[in-house]
Amino acid sequence: MVDVVTREQVKAGLADGSITLIDVREPNEFAAGHIPGSANMPLSRFDPSQLPRDGKRIVFSCRSGNRTLQAIEMSRLFGRKDACAHYAGSMIDWVGAGEPVEV
Repeated sequence: MVDVVTREQVKAGLADGSITLIDVREPNEFAAGHIPGSANMPLSRFDPSQLPRDGKRIVFSCRSGNRTLQAIEMSRLFGRKDACAHYAGSMIDWVGAGEPVEV
């Protein structure tokens, strides 16, 4: 089962420092605009061993939410049970709601 988080949960987690938001889009997509506070780990060269182990909840985002599920599966196969949160709407939801985007 995949843990789904909402935009409001992402905003709250970034604000209080309880989550690490990992954007799995390609570098050119990330550079064109991303959620402030997110880190880029492109799915094309995703390595779950590089995920932080700082006790924070890991949440994945992408453009629409599809690539996040692949990153979660790869992370779970690697043994990272903590890497299972999915921001289902990802950038489409974030931008559609008028949230700030960093370039």
